[in-house]
Amino acid sequence: MWIDTHCHLDAGEFDIDRTAVVARARAAGVQQIVIPAVAAENFDTVRLLAHAHGFAYALGIHPLYVMRATEADIAALDEALTAHRDDPRLVAIGEIGLDFFVKSLDVQRQQWFYLEQLKLARRHRLPVILHVRRSADQLLAGLRRIGLDTGGIGHAFNGSRQQADAFLGLGFCLGFGGTLTFDRSLQIRRLAAELPAEALVTETDAPDIPPQWLYRTAEERAAGASMRNEPGELPRIGADLAALRGWSVDEAARITRHNALRALPRLAALGASAAVTGSEAVAGPAPGPAPAPGPVVGPAAAAAAGR
Repeated sequence: MWIDTHCHLDAGEFDIDRTAVVARARAAGVQQIVIPAVAAENFDTVRLLAHAHGFAYALGIHPLYVMRATEADIAALDEALTAHRDDPRLVAIGEIGLDFFVKSLDVQRQQWFYLEQLKLARRHRLPVILHVRRSADQLLAGLRRIGLDTGGIGHAFNGSRQQADAFLGLGFCLGFGGTLTFDRSLQIRRLAAELPAEALVTETDAPDIPPQWLYRTAEERAAGASMRNEPGELPRIGADLAALRGWSVDEAARITRHNALRALPRLAALGASAAVTGSEAVAGPAPGPAPAPGPVVGPAAAAAAGR
């Protein structure tokens, strides 16, 4: 059984068929999904979705959203972590990190939100799910500066082998998803093939980062073709990982699942409860879609970076 360690199930792209998306994922063999928040306004959304479907969630402020966030959002995150500290489905702080690809983002502002959230992870003794985009060295520097020892996952890792080893040395696993299915993704495929087995976890970042078989040309997209990724694609992505490693598909599922449970220890307690749909619905407003980035970072930039 597979664990998707990173899926934005609350995204608006899933509003039309979210229940069917979950059913397809389960039918494909995806046992557990981690739903990370991206902004204070979707903290409740991801929590409610996780309980409604028997999944896990993380709370944090994504670097693409910090331009419209305020210090009050850090306080809100601290309050939410405190209020739900006994919730077994709250498994991490995330998605947090740094994005140095989108040039319109203020670097100092990103750094401040990143470091403040690392402090909360240290205080609440939770692992972190990191957004890593042309920022591995700066992320590592922040981890060392704050002295975080709870580990976590470097989501959609695309750095060097030296940077990968540095994350592993700090107790992290590294997330691999649809990008490794492209033959031209030479560095990512090399890392997926050569890193220690205990380094690897699987993810989709759905609805973003589609695998090769979902890719559509610009002309096809202009004509209305969709590239929406789904958590149900994870076993096929995992099969590509298995081929790179020389593993069987069952070995890939077992190894990456074990790694995910080590990186996010609270997942282990959820186990078979992920197979129960709707048994833990939480009273409150119906979940809404993930908030769109503010005007500084438009939807195109967000899609390019993944979430």
